[in-house]
Amino acid sequence: MANETTPVRAGAVNVPFGHVIGNEKWKGSQIAQGMQGKVKLILEDGLGIVDFHLSNRTCILYISEADLVAGNAFKRRLVRFRNASSLQGIVIVEKTQISDQYFPAVQKFVVLELGMALLPVTNQEEAAQVIIQLVQEQAKDRACNPFLKKASQLLETSVFQTVQQIPGVGKTKALLLLEKFGSIHQLCNASIQELEQIVGRAVAQQIHTFVTQTR
Repeated sequence: MANETTPVRAGAVNVPFGHVIGNEKWKGSQIAQGMQGKVKLILEDGLGIVDFHLSNRTCILYISEADLVAGNAFKRRLVRFRNASSLQGIVIVEKTQISDQYFPAVQKFVVLELGMALLPVTNQEEAAQVIIQLVQEQAKDRACNPFLKKASQLLETSVFQTVQQIPGVGKTKALLLLEKFGSIHQLCNASIQELEQIVGRAVAQQIHTFVTQTR
Protein backbone atom coordinates (compact mmCIF):
# COMPACT_ATOMS: atom_id res chain seq x y z
CA MET A 1 0.00 0.00 0.00
CA ALA A 2 1.25 3.48 -0.83
CA ASN A 3 2.44 5.60 2.08
CA GLU A 4 3.77 9.11 2.60
CA THR A 5 7.25 8.12 1.32
CA THR A 6 6.04 6.36 -1.82
CA PRO A 7 7.09 8.30 -4.93
CA VAL A 8 4.33 9.79 -7.00
CA ARG A 9 5.55 8.26 -10.21
CA ALA A 10 8.54 6.35 -11.48
CA GLY A 11 9.38 3.81 -14.16
CA ALA A 12 8.16 3.87 -17.76
CA VAL A 13 5.61 6.54 -18.64
CA ASN A 14 6.11 6.53 -22.42
CA VAL A 15 3.83 3.61 -23.14
CA PRO A 16 3.39 2.14 -26.66
CA PHE A 17 -0.17 2.05 -27.96
CA GLY A 18 -1.89 -1.22 -27.08
CA HIS A 19 0.26 -1.67 -23.99
CA VAL A 20 -0.27 -1.09 -20.27
CA ILE A 21 2.53 -0.67 -17.74
CA GLY A 22 1.22 -1.94 -14.40
CA ASN A 23 2.49 -1.74 -10.85
CA GLU A 24 4.13 -4.99 -9.76
CA LYS A 25 1.69 -5.21 -6.83
CA TRP A 26 -1.07 -6.23 -9.27
CA LYS A 27 0.72 -9.45 -10.26
CA GLY A 28 -1.77 -12.34 -10.11
CA SER A 29 -4.73 -10.02 -9.45
CA GLN A 30 -8.13 -10.24 -11.14
CA ILE A 31 -7.34 -7.04 -13.01
CA ALA A 32 -4.13 -8.48 -14.45
CA GLN A 33 -5.85 -11.75 -15.33
CA GLY A 34 -8.74 -9.89 -16.96
CA MET A 35 -6.38 -8.05 -19.30
CA GLN A 36 -4.55 -11.17 -20.47
CA GLY A 37 -4.90 -11.74 -24.19
CA LYS A 38 -6.63 -8.37 -24.71
CA VAL A 39 -3.78 -5.90 -24.19
CA LYS A 40 -0.07 -6.27 -23.54
CA LEU A 41 0.40 -5.85 -19.79
CA ILE A 42 3.93 -5.30 -18.51
CA LEU A 43 4.39 -5.26 -14.73
CA GLU A 44 7.14 -3.10 -13.27
CA ASP A 45 8.38 -2.35 -9.80
CA GLY A 46 8.90 1.27 -8.79
CA LEU A 47 5.83 2.90 -10.31
CA GLY A 48 5.06 4.58 -6.99
CA ILE A 49 1.42 5.39 -6.25
CA VAL A 50 0.32 5.01 -9.88
CA ASP A 51 -1.35 1.66 -10.57
CA PHE A 52 -1.37 1.55 -14.39
CA HIS A 53 0.23 3.70 -17.10
CA LEU A 54 -1.53 3.93 -20.48
CA SER A 55 -0.40 5.69 -23.63
CA ASN A 56 -0.82 9.46 -24.21
CA ARG A 57 0.47 10.12 -20.68
CA THR A 58 -2.71 8.74 -19.16
CA CYS A 59 -2.63 6.70 -15.99
CA ILE A 60 -5.01 4.84 -13.73
CA LEU A 61 -5.26 5.19 -9.95
CA TYR A 62 -7.36 2.41 -8.43
CA ILE A 63 -9.37 2.87 -5.22
CA SER A 64 -10.69 -0.40 -3.83
CA GLU A 65 -13.67 -1.05 -1.61
CA ALA A 66 -11.22 -1.71 1.23
CA ASP A 67 -9.53 1.66 0.64
CA LEU A 68 -12.86 3.48 0.95
CA VAL A 69 -13.88 1.70 4.12
CA ALA A 70 -10.44 2.11 5.73
CA GLY A 71 -10.54 5.91 5.87
CA ASN A 72 -9.02 8.88 4.07
CA ALA A 73 -5.55 7.55 3.20
CA PHE A 74 -6.57 7.23 -0.43
CA LYS A 75 -7.39 10.96 -0.53
CA ARG A 76 -3.83 11.86 0.42
CA ARG A 77 -2.59 9.59 -2.35
CA LEU A 78 -4.78 11.29 -4.96
CA VAL A 79 -3.85 14.78 -3.79
CA ARG A 80 -0.14 13.96 -3.95
CA PHE A 81 -0.55 12.64 -7.48
CA ARG A 82 -2.57 15.67 -8.62
CA ASN A 83 -0.11 18.13 -7.09
CA ALA A 84 3.10 16.49 -8.29
CA SER A 85 2.28 14.92 -11.65
CA SER A 86 1.73 16.26 -15.15
CA LEU A 87 0.04 13.01 -16.18
CA GLN A 88 -3.68 12.75 -16.92
CA GLY A 89 -5.16 10.69 -14.11
CA ILE A 90 -8.29 8.57 -14.27
CA VAL A 91 -9.55 7.32 -10.92
CA ILE A 92 -11.31 3.94 -10.92
CA VAL A 93 -13.37 3.36 -7.77
CA GLU A 94 -15.01 0.15 -6.58
CA LYS A 95 -18.69 0.94 -5.98
CA THR A 96 -20.33 -2.00 -4.19
CA GLN A 97 -23.11 -2.43 -1.65
CA ILE A 98 -20.54 -1.96 1.10
CA SER A 99 -18.84 1.10 -0.36
CA ASP A 100 -21.91 2.68 -1.96
CA GLN A 101 -22.49 4.99 1.02
CA TYR A 102 -19.01 6.48 0.58
CA PHE A 103 -19.26 6.99 -3.18
CA PRO A 104 -21.03 10.41 -3.39
CA ALA A 105 -18.38 12.03 -1.17
CA VAL A 106 -15.56 10.40 -3.15
CA GLN A 107 -17.17 11.51 -6.41
CA LYS A 108 -17.32 15.13 -5.26
CA PHE A 109 -13.74 15.01 -3.98
CA VAL A 110 -12.23 13.49 -7.13
CA VAL A 111 -14.22 15.40 -9.75
CA LEU A 112 -15.01 18.73 -8.10
CA GLU A 113 -11.95 19.31 -5.94
CA LEU A 114 -9.20 17.55 -7.89
CA GLY A 115 -10.64 17.94 -11.39
CA MET A 116 -9.88 14.32 -12.26
CA ALA A 117 -12.01 11.81 -14.15
CA LEU A 118 -13.77 9.12 -12.11
CA LEU A 119 -15.14 5.78 -13.29
CA PRO A 120 -17.10 3.49 -10.92
CA VAL A 121 -16.77 -0.29 -11.24
CA THR A 122 -18.26 -3.14 -9.23
CA ASN A 123 -15.11 -5.30 -9.09
CA GLN A 124 -11.61 -5.82 -10.50
CA GLU A 125 -12.91 -7.79 -13.49
CA GLU A 126 -15.01 -4.82 -14.58
CA ALA A 127 -12.03 -2.52 -13.98
CA ALA A 128 -9.98 -4.67 -16.37
CA GLN A 129 -12.67 -4.28 -19.03
CA VAL A 130 -12.68 -0.49 -18.59
CA ILE A 131 -8.88 -0.34 -18.97
CA ILE A 132 -9.06 -2.56 -22.07
CA GLN A 133 -11.66 -0.21 -23.59
CA LEU A 134 -9.50 2.83 -22.90
CA VAL A 135 -6.44 1.18 -24.43
CA GLN A 136 -8.31 -0.03 -27.51
CA GLU A 137 -9.85 3.38 -28.16
CA GLN A 138 -6.46 5.08 -27.83
CA ALA A 139 -4.97 2.63 -30.32
CA LYS A 140 -7.76 3.27 -32.85
CA ASP A 141 -7.08 6.98 -33.10
CA ARG A 142 -3.60 7.99 -31.99
CA ALA A 143 -4.09 11.65 -32.82
CA CYS A 144 -6.98 12.13 -30.40
CA ASN A 145 -7.17 13.20 -26.81
CA PRO A 146 -6.96 10.26 -24.32
CA PHE A 147 -10.66 10.77 -23.65
CA LEU A 148 -11.87 9.26 -26.89
CA LYS A 149 -15.44 8.41 -27.78
CA LYS A 150 -15.74 5.28 -25.65
CA ALA A 151 -14.01 6.86 -22.67
CA SER A 152 -16.14 9.97 -23.00
CA GLN A 153 -19.29 7.88 -22.91
CA LEU A 154 -18.06 6.13 -19.78
CA LEU A 155 -17.23 9.41 -18.06
CA GLU A 156 -20.22 11.45 -19.18
CA THR A 157 -22.80 9.97 -16.82
CA SER A 158 -20.54 10.23 -13.77
CA VAL A 159 -19.69 13.90 -14.45
CA PHE A 160 -23.30 14.84 -15.22
CA GLN A 161 -24.54 13.19 -12.00
CA THR A 162 -21.86 14.96 -9.95
CA VAL A 163 -22.88 18.40 -11.21
CA GLN A 164 -26.51 17.63 -10.36
CA GLN A 165 -25.48 17.05 -6.72
CA ILE A 166 -24.55 20.72 -6.34
CA PRO A 167 -27.32 22.48 -4.36
CA GLY A 168 -29.81 24.24 -6.62
CA VAL A 169 -28.64 22.46 -9.77
CA GLY A 170 -30.92 19.96 -11.51
CA LYS A 171 -30.61 18.18 -14.84
CA THR A 172 -31.34 21.23 -16.98
CA LYS A 173 -28.96 23.58 -15.18
CA ALA A 174 -26.27 20.87 -15.05
CA LEU A 175 -26.49 20.48 -18.82
CA LEU A 176 -26.33 24.25 -19.38
CA LEU A 177 -23.34 24.61 -17.08
CA LEU A 178 -21.38 21.80 -18.74
CA GLU A 179 -22.18 23.17 -22.18
CA LYS A 180 -20.97 26.61 -21.14
CA PHE A 181 -17.82 25.72 -19.19
CA GLY A 182 -16.86 22.45 -20.89
CA SER A 183 -15.60 20.71 -17.77
CA ILE A 184 -16.22 20.55 -14.05
CA HIS A 185 -12.76 21.97 -13.42
CA GLN A 186 -13.61 25.15 -15.34
CA LEU A 187 -17.02 25.26 -13.68
CA CYS A 188 -15.41 25.20 -10.24
CA ASN A 189 -13.12 28.09 -11.20
CA ALA A 190 -15.91 30.23 -12.65
CA SER A 191 -16.78 33.52 -10.94
CA ILE A 192 -20.20 34.24 -9.47
CA GLN A 193 -20.78 36.71 -12.30
CA GLU A 194 -20.06 34.05 -14.94
CA LEU A 195 -22.32 31.53 -13.20
CA GLU A 196 -25.06 34.11 -12.79
CA GLN A 197 -25.36 34.51 -16.57
CA ILE A 198 -26.30 30.82 -16.83
CA VAL A 199 -28.34 29.98 -13.71
CA GLY A 200 -29.25 33.27 -12.03
CA ARG A 201 -27.88 35.00 -8.97
CA ALA A 202 -29.30 32.76 -6.23
CA VAL A 203 -28.11 29.47 -7.72
CA ALA A 204 -24.78 31.01 -8.73
CA GLN A 205 -24.19 31.90 -5.09
CA GLN A 206 -25.13 28.35 -4.01
CA ILE A 207 -22.69 26.84 -6.51
CA HIS A 208 -19.88 29.18 -5.47
CA THR A 209 -20.47 28.40 -1.78
CA PHE A 210 -20.58 24.65 -2.42
CA VAL A 211 -17.39 24.61 -4.48
CA THR A 212 -15.55 26.76 -1.93
CA GLN A 213 -16.54 24.39 0.89
CA THR A 214 -15.27 21.30 -0.97
CA ARG A 215 -11.79 22.73 -1.40
